[in-house]
Amino acid sequence: MKVEYINPFVRAAGEVLERELNCVIEQGTVSLCRSAYTTHDVTVLVGVTGDIQGLVLYGLAEEAACAMAAVILGQDVSELDDLAQSGIAELGNSITAAAGVYLEEAGYHSTMTPPTLLLGKGTMISTIDLPRLVVPITCELGALDIHIALHS
Repeated sequence: MKVEYINPFVRAAGEVLERELNCVIEQGTVSLCRSAYTTHDVTVLVGVTGDIQGLVLYGLAEEAACAMAAVILGQDVSELDDLAQSGIAELGNSITAAAGVYLEEAGYHSTMTPPTLLLGKGTMISTIDLPRLVVPITCELGALDIHIALHS
């Protein structure tokens, strides 16, 4: 996987999360994963097609999802009801859309699918032979792991 595919997502995640959640973002160490992805409590899945193809997965604990949804919605969120789920799905969509703009600027045309929200820990998602780069991001609201599995 080319670093030119990864940097737009890292940049977009930092910008979107800082803007939408009003918190300081810290990026952890990027790692490579070749096994199937096991979902977190909440996982946003976004497909990428075009010059670059694959999946981007955003995984987080339910507590972090509720805290982030509360900031996005401007109200208390104690459970992931439909509105909170929509807010978290839109957060993943916003990061991916911003990354798409940066990919386009670098000469890679891509189209993003609407986000799919998976609830429940432990579902296996295979990216077949496509390795994933995992970018852990934390802030005072919780942790978000971005799994990027893209190829040209």
